[in-house]
Amino acid sequence: MAEVKSDIEIARAARKKPIQEIGAKIGIPTEHLLPYGHDKAKVSAEFIKSVKGNKDGKLILVTAINPTPAGEGKTTTTVGLGDGLNRIGKKAIVCIREASLGPNFGVKGGAAGGGLAQVVPMEDMNLHFTGDFHAITTAHNLLSALIDNHIYWGNELGIDIRRVAWRRVMDMNDRALREIICSLGGVANGYPREAGFDITVASEVMAILCLATDLKDLEKRLGDIIVAYRRDKSPVYARDLKADGAMAVLLKDAMQPNLVQTLENNPAFVHGGPFANIAHGCNSVVATTTALKLADYVVTEAGFGADLGAEKFFDIKCRKAGLKPSAAVIVATVRAMKMNGGVKKEDLGKENIEAVKKGCANLGRHIENVKQFGVPAVVAINHFTTDTEAEIQAMKDFVKAQGAEAILCKHWAQGSAGIEDLARKVVEIAESGASQFSPLYPDEMPLFEKVNTIVKRIYRGDEAIADKSIRDQLHAWEQAGYGNLPVCMAKTQYSFSTDPNLRGAPTGHTVPVREVRLSAGAGFVVIICGEVMTMPGLPKAPSSEKIFLNEQGQIEGLF
Repeated sequence: MAEVKSDIEIARAARKKPIQEIGAKIGIPTEHLLPYGHDKAKVSAEFIKSVKGNKDGKLILVTAINPTPAGEGKTTTTVGLGDGLNRIGKKAIVCIREASLGPNFGVKGGAAGGGLAQVVPMEDMNLHFTGDFHAITTAHNLLSALIDNHIYWGNELGIDIRRVAWRRVMDMNDRALREIICSLGGVANGYPREAGFDITVASEVMAILCLATDLKDLEKRLGDIIVAYRRDKSPVYARDLKADGAMAVLLKDAMQPNLVQTLENNPAFVHGGPFANIAHGCNSVVATTTALKLADYVVTEAGFGADLGAEKFFDIKCRKAGLKPSAAVIVATVRAMKMNGGVKKEDLGKENIEAVKKGCANLGRHIENVKQFGVPAVVAINHFTTDTEAEIQAMKDFVKAQGAEAILCKHWAQGSAGIEDLARKVVEIAESGASQFSPLYPDEMPLFEKVNTIVKRIYRGDEAIADKSIRDQLHAWEQAGYGNLPVCMAKTQYSFSTDPNLRGAPTGHTVPVREVRLSAGAGFVVIICGEVMTMPGLPKAPSSEKIFLNEQGQIEGLF
């Protein structure tokens, strides 16, 4: 049996084309590409503006079941489907998110796909890439510094230092920084107060970059950020500190989408990177809307399972950007079905049809949920070599009973040749015009009612529960004119409930709301549920322990 190469070995052997050739494929002239080396470039704001009048292509969302340690392969399928559509003669662009350093050095690994369905340069994408995350981190922390500096120099705005809402960020998992005391050390260092760090992907600046339509919109949204409150509870905005202009300057280049390529030399926009368990989990509106002006088909992903990523894609990104998806692909694996059916990770190699059938309840719930948005769904069974014919058939039969179709996909091992069937099905659905997309709830619904709507209709829980102080806070924001905003649920990605160990398709649970945060610039209210953390920690044996430079100076262990 041939030795299976690692993702990084496959990526390293890729025959990449100069990025100007990739740009030319989709009509981007060389002068509008700002190259970062030979294999990646940013697309100029002028070019993006110039194609605004073009007709839109069709938007395809790739989502998944709840993630399991068995692995689902959502990004791999997104990349594979993009290649597959190009293979069958469609002009397709892939739109995915940039990778956070936190998971790369923690537990989850890279975000460039896998096997023969990858975006390259893989190492760059999973590390510093074009510096977007660093720019976002810096812009965010500039605002943090300006707040404490303003207080130090006399606090003309009357900020109540007990009510500073703006935390600091870094793009690394560091639990020690979740809650801190800052400004210790005497008069010269300011007024001591409680503060804390979130991971960069949870920053409102990240969300703003991903939802802004251009630099002017970006600057306005940055100015709208509420950083603190006065003693009378009135808000203090970033523009009150004259921070918006300087923050926009730091983000000027980061606002431009990054163009790279798949292993099969097809175009991919990689831009923005909010997590779907604590942020809205979609790549940038600028990248997606630009791709739609340049291609017949745009394949994009939303993070984690459909209960998080797809819900936020539909209710936040599509609502805000006026996008209308034509079809959704739900990625699942036989292995993940078995895990949802109660099989331990070490036993996944053994055939267990009963466990597959039992675990399919999770998949069924996601199919139903996607259909609630009026978007037709197809299931992609991401193939593993240990899958048996009987197990695959059990999944297909289950999905058929749900009124959908499941298609076996072998893109990981075969590239675009292994996903042609799915590509053709996606085209069939998209061309049929069957999508009747609409968000789950109307803008005017009260905030807590929006939360309850998601809990009941997507998570199938009984209700959301929250202390009076949280309900009062939501009511106060409604009174202040923020009641029309969508809600961004922050909860565990592993379950429909807030208990990460409750797999399958649980019902009857309650969803406790621990904290709420108003992201006035991004344009949503963050609802923090259960024990989910906005600054993750590292596992006992982090991935960083296996990452190093080999004798040839090449990176090993990234994936």
